[in-house]
Amino acid sequence: MGDETEEVKDAGKAAPKGPPKSAIREYFESFLVTLVMAIFGMTFILQAVTVPTGSMQNTILVGDYLLVNKFIFTPGGHDLPFLPQREIQRGDIIVFKYPGNKVHPENDSSRHLIPYQINYVKRVIGLPGETVEFRDNNVYINGQLLPEHRMLGDADDNQSALTTSEIEPRQPEQKWDVYYSKTTMDAVKAGQHLVRRGYEFGVAGKPMVVPENSFFVMGDSRDNSEDSRYWGFVPREVIIGRAMFVYWSCDRGASNGDLFGCITHPRLSRIGHFVK
Repeated sequence: MGDETEEVKDAGKAAPKGPPKSAIREYFESFLVTLVMAIFGMTFILQAVTVPTGSMQNTILVGDYLLVNKFIFTPGGHDLPFLPQREIQRGDIIVFKYPGNKVHPENDSSRHLIPYQINYVKRVIGLPGETVEFRDNNVYINGQLLPEHRMLGDADDNQSALTTSEIEPRQPEQKWDVYYSKTTMDAVKAGQHLVRRGYEFGVAGKPMVVPENSFFVMGDSRDNSEDSRYWGFVPREVIIGRAMFVYWSCDRGASNGDLFGCITHPRLSRIGHFVK
């Protein structure tokens, strides 16, 4: 009877949990979980990119490091109401793989550019099916003037922020700023028709229809941007995502492009700046 009672008591006891985890094992498991989450996030949700040129000044500065939202745009252009996604819109600042100049590939060769190997950052101007024409420092979509807040912007070099001044008061429908040099704006005011060397897509006298599943993009520093006017349209499949905010920024001129110099010459006022 006594033996049976002991057996019942033993059966009611929980099975032993085994030896406790060592501190090293716990740290390793935590590191592994963090690594998997980071890889997942950088693959499907976020990506970090840097800005090496001044084509988006002053919206984005040379030396800004951006986080890109890779999840926001719906795959294949189909809205999914149960997910926080949407289609690409005019005015979005997108990051994409440079698609290459299909009409004049020799231009890429002369600049040692390999298509799909470098990230570009530009603003979406023309959507699929729209007719785009850029003439005399204005953009026309389907024959109608696109409302943009134009400003004067000049820089001493490609590393510096533009020195800006107003051309015209901002209107409510003008949702973003674009910058033109005083030289080209004075020429327009004098009645001259501007012809830019190398720009032949959607420019004066050559309006172009944006193909299906493609986009016409431009830099905000309009006189210092090789964009869709120069090499054509951006296919949907090469778009990585939408630029979100600046997570680090450094003065490239002061740091001489050196990584350590970028750490020691931060632009603290830019950190956390939302891109729009």
